[in-house]
Amino acid sequence: MAWLYVVLAGMFEMIGVTMINKWHQDRSSISLIMLLTGFAASFFFLSLAMKTLPMGTAYAIWTGIGASGGAILGMVQYGESKDRRRIFFIGLILATAIGLKLVS
Repeated sequence: MAWLYVVLAGMFEMIGVTMINKWHQDRSSISLIMLLTGFAASFFFLSLAMKTLPMGTAYAIWTGIGASGGAILGMVQYGESKDRRRIFFIGLILATAIGLKLVS
């Protein structure tokens, strides 16, 4: 169950990061509420995961999902660069997260 919590935390982290960009664009209340809710849910699920998983592993996976997911969402939703080198390094982040899962 702890791994599910880490994945959920990472997904909510992606929502929070995306909403930062959205809030900077339109300054709407709904964007701010979603930003705060996304990060609150992210920290909540991360704290649940850390009851079972080692802190370093949980944090690294959470950060990897949030960082790579945020970069991918930026490419898809906001037209950010899709340079092959950027995609390669995002893949490395994901591979590292999977590697941590396999050895934990």
